[in-house]
Amino acid sequence: MRRVKVLTVEDWREWREMRLKALADAPEAFASTLVEWSGIGDTEDRWRGRLESVALHALFFSEGEAVGMVSATEPRAGDVWLVSMWVDPVARGQGVGDLLIQFVVEWAQAWGACRVRLGVWDGNTAAIGLYERNGFVDGGASQQDGDVVERRMDLTLL
Repeated sequence: MRRVKVLTVEDWREWREMRLKALADAPEAFASTLVEWSGIGDTEDRWRGRLESVALHALFFSEGEAVGMVSATEPRAGDVWLVSMWVDPVARGQGVGDLLIQFVVEWAQAWGACRVRLGVWDGNTAAIGLYERNGFVDGGASQQDGDVVERRMDLTLL
């Protein structure tokens, strides 16, 4: 059985577990680090605050196990930003990323958004391929951190 669960602030423990796994597995894919969200930074108030400050947080479940996550901002000037997407290595190559993107796209369309945008590090070829397969196009460099360039990718909604 496969399903997507939209999280509320009461689900902070589930979000925390997935986010920490994601930061440990793919530190290069996120703007924040495991160190920042561990130790003194690992508080219930902080996790609840994250869930309150971003409009959408969702987990993807397969056979009862959470194997993917995604977040998105509420539309601003017609744009929704897809953020914090990650798929557990045990579920990669099974279409989970495609389903998470489609979920955000449908959510954005329900909000009346015109475009879904995201940022992805230049060297993350697997993620770039996933986004391109789902209709995202390169929007150019959005920021640089040393030698690493983050690319903006955009999907225009109909």
